[in-house]
Amino acid sequence: MNERCVFCGALEFERADGRRRCAVCGWFVGDAPDPDLPPPFVEVVYYLRYADRIKIGTSAHPRRRLAAIRHEELLAFERGGRALEQARHAEFADVREGGEWFTAVPALVAHAAALAGGADPWRTYTRWLAEARRPS
Repeated sequence: MNERCVFCGALEFERADGRRRCAVCGWFVGDAPDPDLPPPFVEVVYYLRYADRIKIGTSAHPRRRLAAIRHEELLAFERGGRALEQARHAEFADVREGGEWFTAVPALVAHAAALAGGADPWRTYTRWLAEARRPS
């Protein structure tokens, strides 16, 4: 029987601070999420690529939101909400195509790549959720 993380269900574990923890979300083996607490809430700015365009949007429920948007690749998440999204829209305003879609110029692609840092964005998001739920 393979042990799964009680928080995210992952099968990968590592050692940290003399304890075993999930390699995906960072939840320590033996800790239990408090069932009386509401699910964690983490707002993100997301970067989606479709062909030669990138959508910069925000959501507190990215799995649901991204499932509703046609895209080829999730490039990155950035922790933040509407104010950060608007700042990114202003930063890349010169390549805005309309709405929340921008031309995938090298500067924007590099920005998203730097945010991801080579990691799977979903793993990063899962870690943020675990941090938001971790006992103090």
